[in-house]
This record gives sequence, C-alpha cells and structure tokens, in this order.
Amino acid sequence: MEKALSEVANEVLASYERVGDLNSSGANLPSKRAMGAVCEDLLQLLFPGFHDEEAIQKRSLPVLTRHRLATIAERLNTQVRQSLRIVDPGCPIALSHEVTIEFCRQIPAVREILHTDIEAAYEGDPAALSREEIILSYPSMEAIAIQRLAHLLYEARVPVLPRIMTEWAHSRTGIDIHPGATIGSHFFIDHGTGVVIGETCVIGEHVKLYHGVTLGARSFAKDDSGQIVKGGKRHPNVEDYVTIYPNSTILGGETVIGARSTIGANVFLLHSVAPNSLVVYEEKQLHILDKVNRKKEAELEWSI
Repeated sequence: MEKALSEVANEVLASYERVGDLNSSGANLPSKRAMGAVCEDLLQLLFPGFHDEEAIQKRSLPVLTRHRLATIAERLNTQVRQSLRIVDPGCPIALSHEVTIEFCRQIPAVREILHTDIEAAYEGDPAALSREEIILSYPSMEAIAIQRLAHLLYEARVPVLPRIMTEWAHSRTGIDIHPGATIGSHFFIDHGTGVVIGETCVIGEHVKLYHGVTLGARSFAKDDSGQIVKGGKRHPNVEDYVTIYPNSTILGGETVIGARSTIGANVFLLHSVAPNSLVVYEEKQLHILDKVNRKKEAELEWSI
C-alpha cells in the first residue's frame, strides 16, 4: 500500500503543476472554517441565549457581550485582511481595522431589522406559536441574519468573505441568498428549502416568499471573445407587500414585481407585472376520478 500511495502522491503533485489551483503563499486567503466559527458567534451575539448551550443570566450579559464582540472583531479582522489582500497584496492593516470596526458598529442596526423579520414570520405563519420558536428553529431566520451581516461586508467591497458567509448559511438551511441582494424590513421566507435570491435583487418591505422560489438572472451578456460580462443588473426587483408562492421563478434585471402583487405557485415570469397584480396559472386538463367507481367500471368491461 505504501508504494501505491507514493505513486498517487506523485500524480497529485504533478497535477498541481499541470492544472494549478494551488495557494502556495498560504497566508493570503481567508479560512472557510474560521469564518464558520465567526458566523456561529455572530448568531450568539445577535440572539444571546438562543444559540448557547446554557441559559444566560442578564447580570452577566454586559461582560459576555463585550467579550464576544472583542473575540469576533479580532478573528474577523484577520479574515478581512486576508480577503482584501487577494486583490491588493499590499493592503495596509489599518484598512482591515477600519472595515471591521464599521461592521461591528452596524450590528445593533442589524438586530433592529431582524426584529422586524421575526415579527413578519410570527404574523405570517399560523404554525408559529412563539417568537422564541422562530429564532430557535426557523432556517430562514438564520439565513437572513447571516445575509444581512454579509451584506455589510459586500457593501464595504470585501472580496470572497461575504460569499463564504452566505454559503455557510446556505449549507445549513438550503436557502441561497447572495450577499449582494438588498432586502428591506419584515422579510419572511416560509419553509425556505430551495429558495435562490440573486446578487442584484432588490426586495422591498413586507415581502413573503415560499419554498422553491427563484429570483434569478434571465441571460448573461458576453464580450467579443464570448466571455460572460461580470456585473450589471441581472436579477428582478420585488416591491413592498409582495407574496410569491412555492416553486415560482422570476428572472431578469429589468423585471419588476409591483407592490402588493401576489405570484401564485409554479409561475414562470420573464417580464414585469403592475402593482396589485395576481399572477396564476389556471388549471388545464386536470382530472379528479373516483377510484372505487373507476375500478367497478373496469371490472364490468372485463366481464363483458
């Protein structure tokens, strides 16, 4: 076995030379594992006592909060610096400090808007018996919380790191929200599995999505060499008080779903709809049969 593994190792090393994809410097890339731990701790900071193994006493909360914030900032600063140096290897340490501090300053505002998301879930889901249940068990709350935090780093033009954060949440929840998406208050994703929200989506306030909804791109512009042109508005806008039911797909950067509209299940949209629209597919060739009578009729035919 030792000889065989040695040969395999040589082949792997040879593939490094042929194919590349090797970070030989070792110091200029952020760590997915480290950011996973930071995301866990950020959830503890956002919702103290809900992501902890033991209850938190109110009298100990000031000391605990300061400690958590300090450790998060220290580790996040390292990851921000490594991310910034992907683009600019000479990026000064002071810039990562500035980005990290500004991120931390916005955490209270994120908590405020997440409170509206909790209220939207409680008011929008008859199965929700308490706000505690929503924070503890609803995957959408975790995905939205991490996306709102990742969006801060996205807006600060930190490369890679915001996507690592939202993909961490995606792997845990089945909800894929790009960190670039702009999302208003009172946002609720019911069930959530299979939801995809693209980078340039702009979502208004009091919007409700069900599982399987895709807010995606219609097509990709290409340059003269046939390469996809990066950037540009590719994903739809969803205005205030819109509800989109399961497995609907809405595509295109010019597509706007007007305020107070309802998009029914399994709808495929490539164009805008006016405010107050109801978009549904009417049933076609749907048959509901009585199985008992159908069996009796079949037996009668055979007897004849």
